[in-house]
Amino acid sequence: MLSTALGRLRFIGTFEAISFLVLLLIAMPLKYAADIPEPVTIVGIVHGALFSLYLLAILNAVIVRKISIGMTLLAVLAAFLPFGPLYVDRKLRYNHD
Repeated sequence: MLSTALGRLRFIGTFEAISFLVLLLIAMPLKYAADIPEPVTIVGIVHGALFSLYLLAILNAVIVRKISIGMTLLAVLAAFLPFGPLYVDRKLRYNHD
C-alpha cells in the first residue's frame, strides 16, 4: 500500500481522519468539559503533522499519478471535514484501483 502514491495518500488520509476525530470527539471535550487541556496539545501536534503529510501526499499523487483537478480539490477540501479523508479513500479505491 505504501509503495504507490495513491496508497500513501489513502494510508495517511486514514490516520489524518482518525486524528481529527480524536481531536474533535475526545481531546476537545476533555479540555472544555473537564478542564484537562493536555490531550488537545498532544493530539493537536499529531494531527497537525498528519495534516501536513496528507497535503504532501496529495501533491505527490498529483505529480506522480496526475490525479484530476476535481479529485485534488476534493482531497484538499476533505482534509478540513470530519470523515473527509475517509470519503476520499473510498473514491480513490473504487475509481483508481
